[in-house]
Amino acid sequence: MHQSSQPSILYFGTPVVLISSENENGSYNLAPISSVFWLGWRCIIGIGTNTKTAQNLKRTKMCVLNLPSVEQVHAVNKLALLTGCDPVPERKRIKGYRYEPNKFETAGLHPMDSEVVAVPSVKECPVQMEAIVTAFNPIGEDDESLKNRLVSIELKIIKVRLEENILFPGDRNHVDPDKWRPLIMSFQQFYGLGKQIHESALAQISEHLYKT
Repeated sequence: MHQSSQPSILYFGTPVVLISSENENGSYNLAPISSVFWLGWRCIIGIGTNTKTAQNLKRTKMCVLNLPSVEQVHAVNKLALLTGCDPVPERKRIKGYRYEPNKFETAGLHPMDSEVVAVPSVKECPVQMEAIVTAFNPIGEDDESLKNRLVSIELKIIKVRLEENILFPGDRNHVDPDKWRPLIMSFQQFYGLGKQIHESALAQISEHLYKT
């Protein structure tokens, strides 16, 4: 029987993304998020306005979306309670966040030159998507408790690099979902995907027909 409920969060399961962006002093920030979805080669992320990532994207209009697999979970976890903002915003401070300017090094990850944007990718991540910002849209402006706190950012993907071990053999343009194991965040916990449970009717449609 269904119960009426008031969950504090509604994170029913989305992929983890490590966003790399450029700070004012030319150094780089690296932040995990999981409020994200894609439509074609457009991506929408949801993020707090007081985060270093949001500030960097508003200023530079570029970033890299790095998708970790389950193999990178320990590195992602090391970044979870770090912020590139100094001083630490009050809402983060009470949650236990601390300022860390060297996130790549702290997480044990390595920056890798990108091809289009002037922001490094994460070498260890099997999926790297260089992106430029096309729009900022406020979230929750009708609610005083949320006003000026949240924003959705539309990103245009301009370059994709995929580790060859997640591709179908001999086909650089198609990810094999049996090989790709994204890191999933569900209600603050890490999960991975299991085996395919059933054939999908949508899979009868050729993948190239979705290309925009």
